[in-house]
Amino acid sequence: MTQQLAGPASARWWQSGRLALGTASALGLARFAYGLLVPAMRAELHWSLAQAGALTTANGVGYLLGAVAMAPVAGRLSVPVTFRLGMVLTAAALAATAATGGSYPALLLTRAAAGFAGALVFIAGGVIASRAAATARSAAPLTIYFSGAGLGIAFSGTVIPPLLGQHPSRWPLAWGALAAAAALATVVSWTAAQSSQESGANATTIELRGVARLWPVAIAYLLFAAGYIAYITFLSAYLAEHHASVTQVALTWSLLGLAAIAAPVLWSRPINTWPGGRALALTLAVLSAAAAADLLSAAPAVVTGSAIGYGATFLSVPAAITTLVRAAIPPHDWTGALAAFTVVFAVGQTAGPYLAGGLADHYGTGATLMWTAVLCIAGAALSMVIRSGGR
Repeated sequence: MTQQLAGPASARWWQSGRLALGTASALGLARFAYGLLVPAMRAELHWSLAQAGALTTANGVGYLLGAVAMAPVAGRLSVPVTFRLGMVLTAAALAATAATGGSYPALLLTRAAAGFAGALVFIAGGVIASRAAATARSAAPLTIYFSGAGLGIAFSGTVIPPLLGQHPSRWPLAWGALAAAAALATVVSWTAAQSSQESGANATTIELRGVARLWPVAIAYLLFAAGYIAYITFLSAYLAEHHASVTQVALTWSLLGLAAIAAPVLWSRPINTWPGGRALALTLAVLSAAAAADLLSAAPAVVTGSAIGYGATFLSVPAAITTLVRAAIPPHDWTGALAAFTVVFAVGQTAGPYLAGGLADHYGTGATLMWTAVLCIAGAALSMVIRSGGR
């Protein structure tokens, strides 16, 4: 364990905050911000919603490949070096996306590359945060780490809508801004992933036994992954369909991101202390309700409330899953087990956007909200059978 991870609480919080720039980059910038670009890219490149969703699916495929590669890569390079490598590759993939010129095959490739790099960051950072949580005997480092994506979302929501505005042709410039932000996050987070004394010998393979042993957790995670991604991928398309102003889009996304940053205050204690899958069930139920709220009304106040509820909840689901895995799996198998659960997650979020986009082409963007609500409430119901220890 590193000196910083084992040090005073203030040092752990500072390290967790800088480590959270990993999820800010890999998730907030490289995955979720794409939802803000969907309306402009659809208008400029003449896509259907299924084609737009396919880019998120490509990101999910890359994420799946990165999850499979994570354990052997970490075994060869170490977990901290893998985190840094993923951060560099994420910024590079975003810059490459800006340079595609609108070529659909090239965009599929760069989105897949961003997903691959993001998986390296996500899992490696999760392992480091898990060890910090074990040292602190608190879920706070985990929830802080996962909530970092909210910073990337808030940044994107502040910058991209005004940048595009009535100029959808500026979408490459928006990707360039995301790449610059990811590069800055790489620099600031570089020393947060310190070298540890963990041997790489136990981190060379995916620990599939953990998935089989914790099958209710795995299925709940799969349902969440397939459901949550549809909401954030198509939120801006939903707003555009209801003629939302640039100000409303920016406010909605910024508040969603800020709510995600505040999530540790709400969820650290339940995730750390509630037995079994109760905390996971509650987060998924709240997430389902937040998505369903938009189906009742497209009024700005309702949409804003839905986005805040979603933002305050969705990043706590991976933290709850990681806590359940950490409680049931020996520490020397955490890297392999978390990689295995990330594969499960990647399968769900790979299928979800394309399927939800196909539904939206036939039934409107509201279908994507129903998709999120139904899958998340199903995951919540399943989570209630999870006992202490994750089984």
